[in-house]
Amino acid sequence: MKDLIQAGKEEMRADFKSQVEGIENYVDRCIGRMEEEVQGVNGNIEEGEVHMKIEEVKSKVQENISDLEKLNDLEIRPNNFPANPEFMYFQTAVKPLTFYGLTSRTVFNTQFDIGSSTNGWMNFVKASQLVASLRVSAAEVLHGIPADKLEDLTTIEKALEFRFGDSHLTQFYRTELKTKR
Repeated sequence: MKDLIQAGKEEMRADFKSQVEGIENYVDRCIGRMEEEVQGVNGNIEEGEVHMKIEEVKSKVQENISDLEKLNDLEIRPNNFPANPEFMYFQTAVKPLTFYGLTSRTVFNTQFDIGSSTNGWMNFVKASQLVASLRVSAAEVLHGIPADKLEDLTTIEKALEFRFGDSHLTQFYRTELKTKR
């Protein structure tokens, strides 16, 4: 009988062991499937995050394009709004004088500087306006200035000062007095 009990125990142990192994195999398979599903979910989450970021960037780009189109429309469209006199500012433009070289260079320079500041001219505009205002003998000064320096205000003013400055007028008036005697 002991042998039978012993054999039954052995059989139960073997059966129990096979059931445990079966359960272990089943659990391992379940864990494997769960890991695969988790990896798939993680992949989907990562893909979803990437997709969301792409959509955000697309949205921002569309907003920027829309803003640029609005700006373009504003630039192209004429200003049809009536001006409010309360906000209007009328700037008077001073017409540049002409310089023949017969009057004081200092007086002309003072008047020209006032006119240019009233008109809001930058130095390169002042230079071109100064060149345009020179006539007859005053314009001859430009022949001594290289072409690339005709836009340099300082160079033009120095040449005019050298030729028509107050020291030149003193000499001019002395010569004029001598010829009249």
